[in-house]
Amino acid sequence: MAKANPDVYGHSASMLDEEERAIREVVREFAVEEVRPGAREADETETFPEETWDGLADLDLTGLTVPAEYGGFDADRRTYALVNEELAYGQLAVATALSVHCLATSCIAEFGDDDVRAEWLPEMVDGRPVGAFCLSEPQAGSNPAEMRTTARRDGDEYVLNGDKQWITNGERAGVYVVFAKTDADDPGSVTQFLVPADFDGVEAGRTEEKLGLRASDTTQMTFDGVRVPEPYRLTPEGEGLGAAFRILTGGRIAIAAQAVGLAQAAFDEAAAYADEREQFGGPIGDIQSIRHKFADMATQIQASRLLVREAARQSDAGESPGLAASMAKYFASEAAVDVTNEAVQIHGGYGYMSEFDVERFYRDAKITTIYEGTSEIQKKIIARNLLG
Repeated sequence: MAKANPDVYGHSASMLDEEERAIREVVREFAVEEVRPGAREADETETFPEETWDGLADLDLTGLTVPAEYGGFDADRRTYALVNEELAYGQLAVATALSVHCLATSCIAEFGDDDVRAEWLPEMVDGRPVGAFCLSEPQAGSNPAEMRTTARRDGDEYVLNGDKQWITNGERAGVYVVFAKTDADDPGSVTQFLVPADFDGVEAGRTEEKLGLRASDTTQMTFDGVRVPEPYRLTPEGEGLGAAFRILTGGRIAIAAQAVGLAQAAFDEAAAYADEREQFGGPIGDIQSIRHKFADMATQIQASRLLVREAARQSDAGESPGLAASMAKYFASEAAVDVTNEAVQIHGGYGYMSEFDVERFYRDAKITTIYEGTSEIQKKIIARNLLG
């Protein structure tokens, strides 16, 4: 089997401008040389690789979505998607940690006042404190309006009480963007707050044990009588949920891009294996049924990548990218599950062994169909946009 040519099914020269090609080269090199080598150990020990985070900071990627006036990269959505794709090519847990950090910096940049932005963003650009985004709750995942976390006004402070679930960077974070109701009985009262990790009453629970994404720091968060000063209220009362949805539209583009990167990594591993593994007198890559698998995989990857780029284009153009983002997130995440499944199948029995990366890719891929809006929620959004 001929060696796979990434420009045939990947980022061809016509898809990227000169700056994007340079960024892709730098991030891909980091992903391959710095992220991937430690990925298996991080997965097995369920430990986030902090040295990798420091490397992201050295590349200025921890300030990816922060405005330049605060020292950030100020990336457009196309570049943001590209970075997420290439990092996921190395390890999905690392890309996920960065994208959630960027959700937090985006909230602060868009909704914080000048003093709050100046206080927090320059340090977050440097990678510390790490940011986290606290929206989901044990009984409120796909429908955050059902959240029970409250923020009761008390003079010039709010008293925050409640639990959040499945929080990426939960233990690592130094600052949390938290959503809470200012009126427990009013679903329309959801408001967004900035909560430093060292405030009294902030506590991270145990790290969750997960099928995949095991190197990601995922915890429950408890906010018990946390007193938050009024300047740390990021949105007017009742406008937090709309703000969350706007930020999550960009987040969905990032998750879709991560799914593409993960699928591409699985394709490349399977292609290399099929070129080396011999059965029936030759490489298995010469067997027609295997070749057809690669044809299907490459088509799914490229279709996903183009959907991501269109969603990013719409976002950068100031258009409303909600429909495109949901299409990209739905299709790319489901494609990642399909492609990683086929990569395992091509490896045969070896694909089921943890010593081969495709086993981890397969476990990791499933989460892309769940977090930041399940596939079912994406289909609901798509249908609503198309049919009313």
